[in-house]
Amino acid sequence: MQAASSPKTYLGIDFGTSGARAIAIDANGKVLAQSSFPFTTSAPADLATTWQHTLFDLIAALPADLRHTLRAIALDGTSSTVLLCDAQGTPLAEPLLYNDARSATVLDQVRAIAPPNHTVLSATSSLAKLLWYAQTLPLPLSPSLSPHFLHQADWLAALLHGQLGISDYHNALKLGYDVGELRYPDWLTAAHLPFRLPQVKAPGEAIAPILPAVGDRLGIPAHCQICAGTTDSIAAFLASSASTPGQAVTSLGSTLVLKLLSTVRIDDAASGIYSHRLGNLWLVGGASNTGGAVLRQFFTDAQLAKLSTQIDPTQPSPLDYYPLTQPGDRFPINDPYLPPRLEPQPENPVEFLHGLLESIARIEALGYQKLTELGATPLQQVFTAGGGARNQTWTQVRSRLLHVPVCPSFHTEAAYGAALLARSAVLPRINPPNA
Repeated sequence: MQAASSPKTYLGIDFGTSGARAIAIDANGKVLAQSSFPFTTSAPADLATTWQHTLFDLIAALPADLRHTLRAIALDGTSSTVLLCDAQGTPLAEPLLYNDARSATVLDQVRAIAPPNHTVLSATSSLAKLLWYAQTLPLPLSPSLSPHFLHQADWLAALLHGQLGISDYHNALKLGYDVGELRYPDWLTAAHLPFRLPQVKAPGEAIAPILPAVGDRLGIPAHCQICAGTTDSIAAFLASSASTPGQAVTSLGSTLVLKLLSTVRIDDAASGIYSHRLGNLWLVGGASNTGGAVLRQFFTDAQLAKLSTQIDPTQPSPLDYYPLTQPGDRFPINDPYLPPRLEPQPENPVEFLHGLLESIARIEALGYQKLTELGATPLQQVFTAGGGARNQTWTQVRSRLLHVPVCPSFHTEAAYGAALLARSAVLPRINPPNA
């Protein structure tokens, strides 16, 4: 009698802006278990430690019998969240987050080495942050001691597989990596940067088995592969059912991220627009600093849910805001000094919330308009991921302004998309599995 084969499970881990989530799936894409933790600190000096503890707590919170069946793990992180570390993986400075625009001070240096209108020509790009680190921090005298420059997902994955200095071509895009030629361009290698750049792999590509000590600690088998990851917004796209050019995913989390599946690659740094490779197609889009973080400055989750039901989504709001938590945006207006516009604030909180939701939806509509004006496949349908996907009033407002159907994603959690990467088959065929 032939013994039954052991179950195969795959784990995706998403590190977002305010917390992290893990989702385990089986070979058919069925969700088997999940866990989530908010970040315990926002102090910049403590962020890396918080990420490390959260990573291991997320995995440990999954059922022990499921951890024993894991075959692969993939992680995603926020785009252009970066850090420096030494040869042992110890951070050498506080991480710079996705929306950190202090690198605006080195944009002239970026322009001096990068081609005109390149994706890296932004105060929040990975390359700008690298040059800011170089200008700000003391550097070792010996090139052999050069620190590793890594993205959040790169560093977290290295905690599991132990091979420092490996990234994926989704995270590496804003570092200057050429996703068309799949190599670092000559202009970047000729710049003689003072840090070690990561080796770049395809998202979902196996890197190495889990470290024996980590596997023993977490009850994960030694054959479990740690895979190259992706960004949180692309993981959210993969989790949706979008598979046809013209379909798009809007991630409504703390920030607003647009991804449109297109047959045409579009890159326009002046508008914060860039394209990621996805098989033989392109994910064209951008990320705005507007979003749920602004809403939470004024309303609790309970208030958002209650007040939203009192809004008539068929009626436009006369209030015209540009909601930001601090000056600066990346897309569809790429201006690191763009001031928030949150006045006037009516006394009626329903009117104020209506104005905020409508204004964020206008920014979304402007973003998709810019993509199609520049030649991307015209928008046909929008899937929604992130916490904002649960707000039906907001969905109706957005559909009115976008003039296309708006619906929830197949799965709304980016961790599910990361789990599909771990399962490895998602990139070649893009289509989601049967649920």
